[in-house]
Amino acid sequence: MGKFVFEIHKEGYKFIAISLVVAFIATSLSIGLGLFFLLVTLYVCYFFRDPIPSIPEGKDLIISPAYGTITNITPGVELPLSLRAESKDLFTKVSIFLSVFDVHVNRSPVYGGVVKLNYIPGRFITATLDKSSDENERQEILIETPGGDFVAVVQIAGLIARRIVCDLKENDILAIGEKFGIIRFGSRVDVYVPGSYNLLVRNGQTMVGGETEIAKLAKSKK
Repeated sequence: MGKFVFEIHKEGYKFIAISLVVAFIATSLSIGLGLFFLLVTLYVCYFFRDPIPSIPEGKDLIISPAYGTITNITPGVELPLSLRAESKDLFTKVSIFLSVFDVHVNRSPVYGGVVKLNYIPGRFITATLDKSSDENERQEILIETPGGDFVAVVQIAGLIARRIVCDLKENDILAIGEKFGIIRFGSRVDVYVPGSYNLLVRNGQTMVGGETEIAKLAKSKK
């Protein structure tokens, strides 16, 4: 587990400032109302927390890009349509649901280079539903490992989420566990694991972003 140390993600600063201003104004009207909005401010700080993970070492690993709970593991699927030109192999899709109480900072699951980025506007249905992978607003990210394997990560907006933040550009080089974005207020992240990796997780398992090992390369490439 990560150390009990965290920062506040930069995306949270303006929300915290707004909450503090509202709390200050509310206090001038009613102490009770002011206390309520102070609690809201504390929750906003909690939501945008950015823990420091204990990132595992090893270039043959795929780690969780998000905090949350695995809601679906689907073997034998293709990459999202916009990414299939890069690879027509079959993958195992691991879906991680992030509640409004989970950390929402996203981290790279592997070492590698960003091959392709694709943003798709869409709906905001409940992220626990599998169809949210195809219908919701989402940001698709394709990463190629030093060994030539492709790993895809898809940030998916949920019922409450209204903003996906991805700080990446194509050709960026990522370290495993490197922070690359955040989804605001409830969402989902899908990870596409290539067939050359052995899955290490199960449905219903709780993920720690930047720490939990999702899969390991079955056999190192020469």
